[in-house]
Amino acid sequence: MQAVHVISLALLCAVATSAQVLKFGRCPKPAVQANFDSSRYIGKWYEIMKLPTSFQKGQCGTATYSAKSPGVIGVFNSELLNDGTINSIAGSAKVKDPEEPAKLQVSFNGTPPGPYWVLSSDYEGHSLVYGCQDFGLFRMELSWILSRQPTIPDETLEELHSILTAIGVDVSKMVATNQDRNYCSPMEE
Repeated sequence: MQAVHVISLALLCAVATSAQVLKFGRCPKPAVQANFDSSRYIGKWYEIMKLPTSFQKGQCGTATYSAKSPGVIGVFNSELLNDGTINSIAGSAKVKDPEEPAKLQVSFNGTPPGPYWVLSSDYEGHSLVYGCQDFGLFRMELSWILSRQPTIPDETLEELHSILTAIGVDVSKMVATNQDRNYCSPMEE
């Protein structure tokens, strides 16, 4: 048991210094989007808000999804870094269990797959994504609020925040993503 505490403390320190959201306790098991239809999810989404991550440092974030094969979605994420360069990465998201198609596992460049659970989406306006991984006594949470447009109505944002709050996510830790057209114009070139 002592080793678990030492490992958990080491992970806590490592993750805390890299701006991840780490919390005490096990991951929740939230309800996901009923009857998730990946064919309607395909296309471009703008990142509106996210829990901080060590692997996303820029603004103007977008995620573009494409159909690859049954149960597999192509993923292309891009963002504008502070120095004006565009950072992008390609990967794939796979349905882990056909009975729960909204629970995807996403991986990039051979990284171990991580949870990408669509908690809510109307396919045309918003998507709420959540992921959580257990590390001993702690859990690391990820979450994104996405929109088909660079903005999202305040009422929708409040509704999505309430879903996250209900599963124990501290929405005050979420950061807004700059999607201002003038600032993000290099992404469109």
